[in-house]
Parts: sequence; C-alpha cells; structure tokens
Amino acid sequence: MQGDHGDPFAVLGMHRHNGALVVRALLPGAASVAVIDAKSGCRLASLDQIDGSDVFCAVIARRKTPFAYRLRVDWGSHQQHQQQHQDIDDPYRFAPILGDMDLWLLAEGTHYRPYEKLGAHLAHIDGVAGVSFAVWAPNARRVSVVGSFNNWDGRRHMMRWRGASGIWEIFLPQLAIGDLYKLEIKTLDGELLLKADPFALRAELRPDTASVVQALMPVQPSNPARRLANSLGAPVCIYEVHLGSWRRVPEQGNRWLTYRELAAQLVPYVKDLGFTHIELLPISEHPFDGSWGYQPVGLYAPTSRFGSPDDFRYFVETAHASGIGVLLDWVPGHFPSDAHGLAKFDGSCLYEHADLREGFHPDWNTLIYNYGRKEVLNYLVGNALYWIERFGIDGLRVDAVASMLYRDYSRKEGEWIPNQFGGRENLEAIAFLRRLNEVVCAERPEAITMAEESTSFPNVSRPLETGGLGFHYKWNLGWMNDTLKYMQQDPLKRKHHHDNITFGLAYAFSENFVLPLSHDEVVHGKGSILARMPGDEWQRFANLRAYYGFMWGHPGKKLLFMGCEFGQASEWDADSSLDWHLLKQPLHQGVQRLVRDLNAVNRHYRALHQCDFEQRGFEWITHEDRENSVLSFIRHAGAGANGANGANGTNGDTVLVLCNFTPVIRHDYRIGVAQAGCYREIINTDATIYGGSGVGNGVLRTEPIAAHGRACSLSLSLPPLATLMLTLVP
Repeated sequence: MQGDHGDPFAVLGMHRHNGALVVRALLPGAASVAVIDAKSGCRLASLDQIDGSDVFCAVIARRKTPFAYRLRVDWGSHQQHQQQHQDIDDPYRFAPILGDMDLWLLAEGTHYRPYEKLGAHLAHIDGVAGVSFAVWAPNARRVSVVGSFNNWDGRRHMMRWRGASGIWEIFLPQLAIGDLYKLEIKTLDGELLLKADPFALRAELRPDTASVVQALMPVQPSNPARRLANSLGAPVCIYEVHLGSWRRVPEQGNRWLTYRELAAQLVPYVKDLGFTHIELLPISEHPFDGSWGYQPVGLYAPTSRFGSPDDFRYFVETAHASGIGVLLDWVPGHFPSDAHGLAKFDGSCLYEHADLREGFHPDWNTLIYNYGRKEVLNYLVGNALYWIERFGIDGLRVDAVASMLYRDYSRKEGEWIPNQFGGRENLEAIAFLRRLNEVVCAERPEAITMAEESTSFPNVSRPLETGGLGFHYKWNLGWMNDTLKYMQQDPLKRKHHHDNITFGLAYAFSENFVLPLSHDEVVHGKGSILARMPGDEWQRFANLRAYYGFMWGHPGKKLLFMGCEFGQASEWDADSSLDWHLLKQPLHQGVQRLVRDLNAVNRHYRALHQCDFEQRGFEWITHEDRENSVLSFIRHAGAGANGANGANGTNGDTVLVLCNFTPVIRHDYRIGVAQAGCYREIINTDATIYGGSGVGNGVLRTEPIAAHGRACSLSLSLPPLATLMLTLVP
C-alpha cells in the first residue's frame, strides 16, 4: 500500500499457493472486485478486501493451471475518469516484455535503436491490445506509469524491475494512441518525482508536460537520390527556418502555421527560390518558446506546437516529393533542468554529471550529458538514427560542438576538471561524436552530419579512419565573422581591411565548409544582415547583393536564414512573422530575385559546386588589389569530358568571379584568363532587375594581352558595389 514493495509482480496477479491458484490485485478506490475467465466471460470468484486495505485477494476454486483472466471492478463512488463498472485485463498477469538479449544490448550500450524497446509502444500480448512501457532508472526505489487511466495513482501500475539492466517495464492493456502518461519515480530517499518519458514519441503542448502515447513511425527506406543530393559534390544551398516565425496567421490570433500548412506554403516557396535543403531550428519538444528549441526536453518527440508526429512526417515527405532535403538542428550538448525532464531523473544524476564542473553549462544554465555513460551515449546515438530512419531526415546539424569538445569551454581556471591526461579536451564527448558519425554512416549512408564548431579543432569533417571526427560538413564561422566585419566597413575604408574578405581562402580546403549566415547573426542586438550594410538605402542593398554574389562564388556550401533572402530590414523576432510586406518594394524584390538566380546558377554550373572542398576547384586571379577593394578568382569543375579540371571546357566548367566592394565604377579593368574566347555574364548583382544601376558587360572577347601571369585577358567594366560571374561560351 505504501508503494515500496521491491517486486510487486511477485505478489500481485495470479500465483500458485499451497496447491491452488491465488489472484491478488491492488486497486485503490475499488468497492468490489471479481475474477472473470477471459475466454468464457464466466465469473469465477469474488476477491476479498484484505484488512480494510486496497489489496484484494481470492483463491480460484477447482483451477490449478494458470489461465487468462480479467478483473471486474466496481469503483463505487470513487471513480473519477473510469466507468463505475469496468472489466479490465490485469497488467500483473502478463510475462516480461523485454528479452534477455534486449536487456543485455541496452545495458551494454550497443543497441543502435533503444527507442524500439524503451518508452511507450503499442503492443498485442496474448491477444490483448495495449501499450508496453519501459524506462531506464537504475537508482529508483520504484517506478510507476500514471495517467488519467489510473487517477494518477502510482500504486496502481508499479513496474517490474529487470535487475542489473536498471530497466523497469510493464504492459498496460486497453491504453491507446493519445493517452496521456507520466512516470512516477520514487527515489531512494523516498521523494516522489513526476517525469516525462525520455523516449516519448509525442508530448503535450506546453505548459502541460505529460507524454502522449504515439505509434512508432515505420522505417523510411534508404533513398539513393537523397544520397546524391546530400553529397560533397552536390549544389547544396540551405534555407534555415524557425517554424514558429516564418509565417503566422494574424487574423487567427497570430497563431503558428501547422506542419501541414508549412508543407503547403514553405516547401513550394523554398523550391521556387532554388534552395536544395530546408534546415529547421530544433523541433524536439521543448518547454520554453524563447529557447527556439535549443533547450529540448523530449528529444524523440516532434514539438506539438505545429501538430502531430504524423503531420511532421507529412511535411518531410512533401519536401522530398519536391526534391527538397530536410535537415534538423540537433542538440546533444546540453539539456534544461526542468523538473519533468532528465535532470536527476531517478533521484540521481543519471543523464548528467554530478560535479557541476563537468555537468553544468554556465552560458545557458543547462546540464551536460555524461558521455562516458554508455546508456546515455546510446540514448543520443539512437535519437540521431530515429530522426533519419523514422522521418526520412536528410541530416543533422549538431549544435554547439565546440562546447562539447573542451572541458574548459566558457570556464575560468578552477571551474573545470582536466581529462585523464591533464588536457582540456573532452575525450568522452569526442568519442561520442565519432561514434555518432560512425553509426550514421554505417546504418544510413545517404544521411549527413554537420558540425557547428567555432574553434580550430582539427579534422572535424575528416573521415574517422584518418583520425577525424567524421562529420560530413562544418560551419565556417570564421568566414562569417570576417566577411561581415569587412562588409560593415565604410567602402572607402575597406582597403584597410582587405584581409578580412580574402583570409577565408587561406584555409578554405582544410574542412568541408558550409558558409552560414544563420539565425545567430540576426539576433541579440546585431540587427538584420541588411541593416549592417553601410551607406544610404541604395548602397545598403547594393552591398548586400554584392556580398551574396561573393558568398555564392566562394568555395563551400551555402546557408541563409529565412528573411535574409529578401533583405529583412529588422532584427529577427521569434514571436512574430517575417516582414513579408517588404516584398511589395522593388529593392527587396530584387534581393529575392538575385538569391533565386544565384541558386539557379550554382545548381547549373558544376564549377560552382563540384569541387567546393578541393584546391583544384579554385584559382586566384588577383587578391592583392586592396587599393581598389577588388578581388577576382576562377572556379573550376572536376575532371570530365572537357579535360582535366574542366580547364578547357566551354560548357560552364569554368566560372570567373569578380567583386568590386566600392561604389566606384571601374572601366577597362583587366584580368588575365587562361582560356581565349568569349565570356558571358551569368550573374551581375548590379543588374537593373535586382535594383542595381545597370552597369554591365554582356559578352566579352579575350584579347592577346598578358595579365596576371596569363597569355590573354579580358577588359571589363566593374559595376559599383557589385559581384560579377562570367563563363566561357562556345
């Protein structure tokens, strides 16, 4: 009755006793209980209430072999959510759910898909429909499943302890999709905790915190087309989105769009602009809107803000049907301390470190996973596979990798513990990241992983077999910081900061870089990207267009946060829609049209994407013209039918990129080129269709005048504050 029994299954249910069968049930609030033969429906015996308690017991006469039975319960006047009279299947008559091999793999931390065994799952056992529950809580005194189905009484459905594995389990008949539940955990100190299920596949909408029974999605088959679209040589251009603020419905209380509405509106928009991927800020369930999803509580549950898991899978399938990949921001680096979450889950520091010098993030007031614990590592790696396999996600962008790699991240001397060798590297986190990438590559080779890593940690995107971390891509935050710093300068002063715009090419091929203009660059008082451009209105838009042209010409995959594609004027507000009304203005229309054309050119010309991570795909023409704030370079495609490195190709295998970062028109600007012939402009960010002044070149023919170490050259007019791209034509 106290809920303290070490093995309720040894007492409750049907047992042999002194040569007879005895049935015992703990049913707080019941007025009377009878045993019913499940097959015939015959009433076999009434259970007696023992000593005025809520424990009922009866000997089944003339029966010696265990059989399937049900309990007929009269709840009298105590019922709340139940009917007064109920026939129920007794959870304590069912055998253990998990086999010894499952327990061994889970305990060893080598079960790649722990979510298939732990959590809540629809099940049929002995012909009875219900839900099986399993949870890892090795230091609990008792664990129960509670919900409206048992009046949230932790004594009703106490779980079975599975010994050294630390796992508790129970099968609850008659539960179904949509039922709310939590886990009531009694700690060794006697404290009662109400926890959400770490493996819950669905959760209530905040501020409510219960888990919700949900069917596990079927496995999505591997797709060779998606593997090709995600590859290093593909024209990857990513549109980063916060689903809660991309677009809202003001006439309906400024509500969010649902997953299905986003499928109908966001996906066609992204396709029209020519982006190849949508990257979503974290959608795992999180309690606080202001965290934008970066403080998740339910890693396995797509946030209920926008609909059900089925709705989210529909969104992904719609994107794929349009040829658009879907990437998720994923947060394995920390989690919040909300009472219903993972913090001190079973009364002990189970998922986190007990020592705050290892287990607490001072920047975000969050807790750090204990990567050295194999069950925690399995929880995280399994979650990565879950999104990829069950929803068809193309890849994961791993958040805040730098904070995981270093034990002294944002810590002063004495606030961190060195590793076993006395160093600052977090060896357990490094092993976790390598394990993550190893498993994802082996199990779903079409998927990618991407690191947001802000330091110079070596070989982040290099293969595991060569000592790397194994990520496919790494965000180039150094490029972002340097180039934005350059663009914010008055054009007259940019010659003094020329190294900021060129330095990225000194290390461009040390990693597989993504060039990110992400959400982090348009918040916390930084203003929008447009607002950081200097000059009057025309110059600000010209600077922005020139910057985008340089970015698309630069080696590396591209990422642009929503709103940047049309020159959002104000800083991003996660509680409001983007300023879509700006698209009524020609200059904003021009930016959007430029981004569409840049994506089309990037996709069409192999030189702009095929060798993004190879030195052979890039060649400077001039990088030293700091006095004029001009730079020019060549992008090459890989070897093909037109010759090594595309050097002699006339089908777009070579693209020239020139940038003029001053408002001065430079006529007769000469650059040397290796191939004689005609060159045609394929991008001119100063074109009138984008809102520019219209200075351009059309088609140019080379002249036999040597320049920049090359035998022939072109004489061009460089538009003000503009980027040009040209390609050799037949």
